[in-house]
Amino acid sequence: MVSRGQNFQGDAPLLYLVSTPIGNLSEWSPRAIEVVGEMDYVAAEDTRNSAKLLAHFGIKKPMISCHEHNEEEASAKIVSLLLSGKKVCYMSDAGYPGVSDPGERLVKNCLKAGIRVSTLSGPSAALNALVASGLSTARFHFIGFLPAKDGERDETLSSLKNEEDTLIFYEAPHRIGKTLKAMASILGPREAVIARELTKQHEEYIRGNLQEFSELDPDTLLGEMVIIVSGTEKEKNASISPEEAKAYLQKAIAEGMLTKDAIKKTALWSGLPKNEIYDLYLSLKS
Repeated sequence: MVSRGQNFQGDAPLLYLVSTPIGNLSEWSPRAIEVVGEMDYVAAEDTRNSAKLLAHFGIKKPMISCHEHNEEEASAKIVSLLLSGKKVCYMSDAGYPGVSDPGERLVKNCLKAGIRVSTLSGPSAALNALVASGLSTARFHFIGFLPAKDGERDETLSSLKNEEDTLIFYEAPHRIGKTLKAMASILGPREAVIARELTKQHEEYIRGNLQEFSELDPDTLLGEMVIIVSGTEKEKNASISPEEAKAYLQKAIAEGMLTKDAIKKTALWSGLPKNEIYDLYLSLKS
């Protein structure tokens, strides 16, 4: 059954998900500060850290702890408050609720109770690192933290060996050494970037390949990190000749597809580089 409803029309209960700064407090938006200031309660993954953030902006609110180990119980309390007419928002410790942080179960329970959900935009470590990495941003696969156990970690990495999209991982200092060695062993010497301490005073981007990263001194890799890894390159289909690709391209254009989309589709189908497909397109025009 389709469910529709404009979040800001009427007086239906609404949960705000509040993205919080990943380092630089100045990145908290004026809208987030305004909305949080209007709340009756602020639910948070870590009430101590969130209280410090609120205090920095002169906000003081009753707080509800909602973390990984009590999310189901805390969700029931938050749902009850929202249904009674109270205004409640939820903040994770840094970045977006639900993205490698609690919040997913809270959202599901609110939606199940007929409560609408809206997001206040803000910083994202994954996207910050991706767009500054210099690797492909056309398609990407967010994995987050790998499993803690070696076997499960290696199994997850093995399942990603043939992934063509750029891969995004989160990692902590106490695991980074083992993680980089496992990535080099399983994924090979792919181009990669480590982004650490994003938006903070010691922000650093480390560029190279996974084999080189596996030889880094892990004691120099401090703070929360994002690892961006290039996807595997698709093997070219040697059985597709330029003449066949040209015919495929001509058919796609004749069917009404935009030229750029037809070129991209033909390149994916044939395995030939896009510049070669573009040359075939020019030959069609002449």
